[in-house]
Amino acid sequence: MLGKPIAHSLSPVIHNAGYVAAGLTGWSYTRIECAAAELPDLVAGLGPEWAGLSVTMPGKEAALAVADTASPVALAVGAANTLVRRPDGSWYADNTDVAGMVRVLTDAGVGAGAAVTVLGAGGTARAALAAAARLACSSVTVVARRAAAVDELRPVADALGVALIPADWAAAHQHLAAADVAVSTVPKGVADPLADAVTWRPGAVFFDALYDPWPTPLAASAVAAGRRVVSGLDLLLAQAVGQFEQFTGVAAPVTAMREAVRQATRGGFL
Repeated sequence: MLGKPIAHSLSPVIHNAGYVAAGLTGWSYTRIECAAAELPDLVAGLGPEWAGLSVTMPGKEAALAVADTASPVALAVGAANTLVRRPDGSWYADNTDVAGMVRVLTDAGVGAGAAVTVLGAGGTARAALAAAARLACSSVTVVARRAAAVDELRPVADALGVALIPADWAAAHQHLAAADVAVSTVPKGVADPLADAVTWRPGAVFFDALYDPWPTPLAASAVAAGRRVVSGLDLLLAQAVGQFEQFTGVAAPVTAMREAVRQATRGGFL
């Protein structure tokens, strides 16, 4: 796994538990501290024993750039969290964050025609746009603290065929209240003041990309209102399943991987 900082990541716990459960002796998954600028040289120097790489922030755009080929979704989003070594030695890039987000939202009951509100306009917001496209959601309102950040998402939305509606942060609580699906991709603490201001729509689903600390105030307010809530841990597991299967070519032992997360988080909340 490549990224910086990376010491906190639970991905090695998930993947290594999967290797054990699947009987993949000799397989291992480790962390490598790597900034985006360092990623091309690091990848170029890897030997044939490397089956694949997970890439987290800030290297997802760099991962896409070093790949020889890429999935349509990674190209549309402009970022990759997965590099897979092909038999000819080339690298294939994918973005399993998107499929993972589709999975967790589908499991939460999200279907076609839903109106989506996204807080934030960074990398996870790009994955949310792609997930909304796959789920045939009716529209995506992006609420950001900087209008320029939303403008940077427009080419992504156009490539995905998503109707993007920009919104000002001052009205964030109103846009959350109007959403069938609310997705928070902002850093820890940014959305906390909204918890006391939002009135959740009946039947709404809230996804918070954070998982430490948990619950966030916004997630707690959705739970208190009786709404369905999914967390960043749900996404972390779902995207890891996609990576595991591409790296190994075998079905992921999801139950064992989920249990490893539960133990690592002292009970967890998946």
